[in-house]
Amino acid sequence: MSLNPVLAPKLAHKESRPARRLGRPRLLIVGCGDVGTRCLRILATRMRVFAVISQPGRVAALRAAGGVPLVADLDRPPTLARLRGLASRVLHLAPPPAQGTDDPRTRALLQALRRTAWRRARMGLAEPGILPDRRDARPAVFVYASTSGVYGDRGGARVAESLPVRPQTARARRRVAAERRVREFGKGGGWRTSIVRIPGIYAEDRLPLARLHKRTPALAPQDDVYTNHIHADDLARTMVAALFRGKPQRVVHASDDSELRMADYFDLVADRRGLARPPRISRQQARDVLEPALLSFMSESRRLDNRRLKRELRLRLRYPTVASFFDT
Repeated sequence: MSLNPVLAPKLAHKESRPARRLGRPRLLIVGCGDVGTRCLRILATRMRVFAVISQPGRVAALRAAGGVPLVADLDRPPTLARLRGLASRVLHLAPPPAQGTDDPRTRALLQALRRTAWRRARMGLAEPGILPDRRDARPAVFVYASTSGVYGDRGGARVAESLPVRPQTARARRRVAAERRVREFGKGGGWRTSIVRIPGIYAEDRLPLARLHKRTPALAPQDDVYTNHIHADDLARTMVAALFRGKPQRVVHASDDSELRMADYFDLVADRRGLARPPRISRQQARDVLEPALLSFMSESRRLDNRRLKRELRLRLRYPTVASFFDT
């Protein structure tokens, strides 16, 4: 059979070119706990996902979810050397230490990532057995999971991402320090950094049932605070959306449409799970009977604006409200 004279030159040229080696783009998830594993399940078929954990006992579970487990400890910087140049896309979900006002874990991670994966690919230094993808030639991406606690108490006012931070706890100050380092890292060139500020996370296995069983008091209506929520699945989808659609140096709230006061949230969970509602007490009484750490969560009131989440990341929430989760 003779070839079409028009197609023959094209086919001959195509056959003369060496076959292009294909490799999935690489992603590094640092702090691959519950939310990180949900991100892994979303991306495992599209990317080669390296899941960084500090507990060797989770290796089998992460491998079963489709990831490549890496045991490393953010508190021991020498163990992070293997991360350098491994991937040009990073989701950082690991929390800061429990003490202090800085976040040495984020500092150590960023130091380990200074040399980007796309630069290594250009220099022919790809990780053995991992083929670089053409998309690795684009600027690398780093998405940091922060907290809405960086705003402090806003008296129930609606809070946009452009509002200056005003941390009131050591926990929030550690997050502000981490955010500052991430921003500086993004300004250095080569990396597009994004920050996702997260409120209270819930899911079927992350409901405050133990608190309800213990009959821990909630605040009376006149003293109660607004609280914000996001389902763990929607949070994972937000992190993935920020990875692909986030703007440089941009902050986005991962928050649903609920406008609930804290005690009303507990009442909702109690009602839907057939439990007694928690008793209500005044703020003065709460100071006398509740632990300081718990009381600090009851001392900040704000309502997060989530328009950037919908407009910029183009995310359609699977659970727009906490009530919709129970109704599904």
